[in-house]
Amino acid sequence: MDWPTYSPDLNPIEHVWDMLGRRIAARQPPPICLPELRRALLDEWCTIVQDQIDNLVLSMPRHCKACIASSGRHTPY
Repeated sequence: MDWPTYSPDLNPIEHVWDMLGRRIAARQPPPICLPELRRALLDEWCTIVQDQIDNLVLSMPRHCKACIASSGRHTPY
């Protein structure tokens, strides 16, 4: 399948990375050095519930159908 220009990223791991990034960004105080960032990433990674990742994977057929139906344009999810 050709990759539509305006399509969302359909790779579930990208959504997990986004979730992780948002968790790091919300930390107070934020990490200020590499060792703190590494610890924060590991801590946040360990708190992601497997069900969240499973739900992302299970949603992919629906996301793909929506992307195809919209001809690669914006989708409502």
